[in-house]
Amino acid sequence: MKKSIKVFHWLPRIICMLAILFISLFAADAFSPELTIWQQLGAFIIHLIPSFILIAFLIVAWKWEYIGGIIFIIIGLGLSPFVFAHNYKMNDSIWISLGIILSITIPFVIVGVLFIVSHFLKKRTFRKQLLTNNNKP
Repeated sequence: MKKSIKVFHWLPRIICMLAILFISLFAADAFSPELTIWQQLGAFIIHLIPSFILIAFLIVAWKWEYIGGIIFIIIGLGLSPFVFAHNYKMNDSIWISLGIILSITIPFVIVGVLFIVSHFLKKRTFRKQLLTNNNKP
């Protein structure tokens, strides 16, 4: 594998794992001193459901890059208006809400694009190898 193909193979996977870890940090607000340990653990697991779903999508993208790329682009673009509206209601600032969009949903759009680029780079390299192997005597 060429070096550029390796970079585009691993870059979306690493960025996606980091983005999922970032999203998982928001589950820490489930811990509260007024709740029992079991209530806290239950709330923590419920808050981690989006992370579990994103991990499932990452597994799909790991196997089928093109389909996974489309899924992540849809997730990033589809959730952006909802995240923006929710944060705009809380802080009444367009700029803060846009910053939150850039940090929460746009990384998944970038991951989706990188998965698709990786898919097409591998496909092009495979075709070149196939053509050179067929032209050998």
